[in-house]
Amino acid sequence: MKALRNYLDKIKPNFEEGGKLGMFRSVFDGFETFLFTPNTTSKSGAHIHDSIDSKRTMTVVIIALIPALLFGMYNVGYQHNLAIGTNPGFWSTFIFGFLAVLPKIIVSYVVGLGIEFAVAQVKKEEIQEGFLVSGMLIPMIVPIDTPLWMIAVATAFAVVFAKEVFGGTGYNVFNVALVTRAFLFFAYPAAMSGDKVFVRTTDTFGLGTGTIVDSFSGATPLGQIATATTNSTVVTDALGNPLSWMDMFLGLIPGSIGETSKLAILIGAVILLITGIASWKTMLSVFFGGIITASLFNLIGTTSGMSLSPVDHILLGGFAFGAVFMATDPVTSARTERGKYIYGFLVGFMAIVIRVLNPGYPEGMMLAILLMNVFAPLIDYYVVETNIKHRLKRAIKE
Repeated sequence: MKALRNYLDKIKPNFEEGGKLGMFRSVFDGFETFLFTPNTTSKSGAHIHDSIDSKRTMTVVIIALIPALLFGMYNVGYQHNLAIGTNPGFWSTFIFGFLAVLPKIIVSYVVGLGIEFAVAQVKKEEIQEGFLVSGMLIPMIVPIDTPLWMIAVATAFAVVFAKEVFGGTGYNVFNVALVTRAFLFFAYPAAMSGDKVFVRTTDTFGLGTGTIVDSFSGATPLGQIATATTNSTVVTDALGNPLSWMDMFLGLIPGSIGETSKLAILIGAVILLITGIASWKTMLSVFFGGIITASLFNLIGTTSGMSLSPVDHILLGGFAFGAVFMATDPVTSARTERGKYIYGFLVGFMAIVIRVLNPGYPEGMMLAILLMNVFAPLIDYYVVETNIKHRLKRAIKE
């Protein structure tokens, strides 16, 4: 690392103002501060000095996402092999999924970071690092068969209209990754739903053999519940075999790339909570709101969605992933301590309500979080105002 530091110091004058590469100053600064903590300090005033800046915060989140990402890659291969009736072994299964997911990650980062680099150059500002996490989240929350050009278009739309127009990182009202998914869902609904988009049935890379079995269905468990003609909550895998809670917890089920394994998500949650990156108040409140709402629907259940148990709701779809990695976004969620409880509870409440009452959209987490992104500032406002009123009353009594 010392050799790299020395090399960067050697070429840095070329990127300073007046240097022959001065126009790329923001690009160089972005790479330098990503690799090393800045060694500059404030000259006056009272300041808090800490090695943890936004880039390193984003790095911790990416580390927390890795377990879900790696399992998602394996599950892509697993669902493919299940559909064609073969089992080539662990590494072939994982490599199949890795090669299927990697292009989506590359497209997401190239498009998103490319736009942010361009904006930084135009504004002559430092490159904002918020997309480090969004670029990883986007490919993890889309179906495996989503075309790359769709991901590119949706990512560009989200970065420009959900982030840059508001002022960039820290000013966006909506979660950028979820705006990307919302754009895909409403602009290209056929690519985001149905029986085939969640399971890659074609062997693009020549890593497996076999043909699709007759009983194959790529519908997600929530999709099966939404389209059930009877009041049944039994969900099955691609071959029609019933899925157990253990299958759902481990993640060997059809679904978006990073959302299936609750074990991997739990590992990520532990990392975020231990490092203090995510708020346990928001995270816990989302689960509590979802469990309470699902339990209430169970009491009046007349459809398969209403009869789905709270445990099933948490283990299926993107509920857990959204609660851990999306609802806890410090920019778009509530920031007051009491507001975090309210915000999280309402996210969980709305997610279950949308799932149960809107059969056309069985996965409600995306819309629930985007909706509450709008109300997060309002929640914080009333929490602060209520606190001020209580303090004034206390002061008057004294």
